[in-house]
Amino acid sequence: MLNRRHFLLKAGLATPFLFGSYAFGIEPQRLVVTRYRLTPKAWPQGLTLRIAVLADIHAINPWMSPLHIERIVQATNALKPDMVLLAGDYEASMPLYGVGSYVSMNECAGALAALRAPLGVHAVLGNHDLGRRGKGGDDVRRAFGDFGIPIMENAAIRLEKAGTSFWLLGLGDQWGGVYGRRLDDLPLTLAQIGDRSPAILLAHEPDIFAEMPNLDRNRRIALTICGHTHGGQVILPGLGVRHIPSRFGNRYAYGHVVEDDRNLIVSGGLGMSGLPVRFGVPPEIVLITLGDDGSPAA
Repeated sequence: MLNRRHFLLKAGLATPFLFGSYAFGIEPQRLVVTRYRLTPKAWPQGLTLRIAVLADIHAINPWMSPLHIERIVQATNALKPDMVLLAGDYEASMPLYGVGSYVSMNECAGALAALRAPLGVHAVLGNHDLGRRGKGGDDVRRAFGDFGIPIMENAAIRLEKAGTSFWLLGLGDQWGGVYGRRLDDLPLTLAQIGDRSPAILLAHEPDIFAEMPNLDRNRRIALTICGHTHGGQVILPGLGVRHIPSRFGNRYAYGHVVEDDRNLIVSGGLGMSGLPVRFGVPPEIVLITLGDDGSPAA
């Protein structure tokens, strides 16, 4: 007969196995849609904008193969966004350490090229893209350029929906990869805004948000959108997030952050770094609705 002591012993032995099986084999292949709806003070009345965000793809076989990226693209297109933003880190570093195998940036960009949105697909680079595997970002720039996906590096473009304009800003990477220095220049990017329309800032790392009060004194930026943190990638029961790659710890770890009426949304991302494991932070497509579209609150 299995008494209580033996049951607890067997359960204790089984728990690490079950955790590992789920964290390595199941959660990395999940895909959820995380929805946010907000109307920042600077956002024009009557303008509703649906933004899909894909962050931290980290293309790698077998977990984030071109076929899996195609599935993510199909799920994104089904959401019918007005605009798709790619928040950086398409390259994976794990193969450098013998984990998995590389997916070329041509294959990654080819899969992403099937994204469809009336206001386009726009990308920034991440720190992994600028690392030694990405050759300072040249591999990603070349592949994305070949497939018509613009990469924004300290650049601003004016977009319009239903006769109302706004600006999209794409920031250079703040970690710099092989360059060993910051490549972002928000004042330069803000200087390209040519009218009084509000702006959306796409940046890989969320740390820039702490500098916004000094850099965006006129409060032109209605919303900042970032990735990079993976939401911690692993959240252990009772222990929480163990590591966030940020100078500010858990302050900008994940989700919708509001500071002094400024809005930041940090995606938990899609891929993995360090180890091919996720737990408590399933891969996500982020869908942001700016303005009131008349639907129930998310």
